Amino acid sequence: MTKLTLGSYPHMLGFEQLERLLERTAKTSEGYPPFNIEQTSDFSYRITLAVAGFSEDDLSITMEDRQLVIRGRQSDDGAERVFLHRGIASRQFQRSFVLADGVEVGEAKIENGLLHVDLTVQRPETVVQTIKIKKG
Repeated sequence: MTKLTLGSYPHMLGFEQLERLLERTAKTSEGYPPFNIEQTSDFSYRITLAVAGFSEDDLSITMEDRQLVIRGRQSDDGAERVFLHRGIASRQFQRSFVLADGVEVGEAKIENGLLHVDLTVQRPETVVQTIKIKKG
């Protein structure tokens, strides 16, 4: 059985990058921390991650090759503390979201243990181009 790719469809020219993006996204499916994605208007979204216990200094947000990467690393201050029971783990994480062309990262804020990252989609302008046909 032959695997169908976007390149095997003759009317889908130049979409090989989309196929690579889908494969890359499928590989980043760890479940921590949990998150929501909501559509806040026709041209905006909000990603919300549950980051209870993390401060602003423990989190970083970067754009790497059209990929929004959110990392969290808590400082280990347990050296001077004595735990009788430690059930709340301080663990690091990395969450990635592939963004389409035209999606811009806006404001990021943390409130009540939730990190909100707002995204906006730039409206593409409709371009009509007439191609002149030359006589052979």
